[in-house]
Amino acid sequence: MKIAILLGASALVLGACTSEPTPLPSVASQEATFNGTVSSPLSYKNPLAGYTFRGPTGPRDWREVNEEQSEAN
Repeated sequence: MKIAILLGASALVLGACTSEPTPLPSVASQEATFNGTVSSPLSYKNPLAGYTFRGPTGPRDWREVNEEQSEAN
């Protein structure tokens, strides 16, 4: 336990003694220029347009359902 505390404290002390980090470069000159083209605004489209409710029709015999959906029909 004492070793873990000693290692943690030494990491904090060594971190505080490091030199100041180098500053980040200026990116203002690297930013993209403003595109002056005009585009038409997008209109809202309802994601549920064309949806039709298909409720459950009730339990049916699985053999009949398989026969209706088989490739032979």
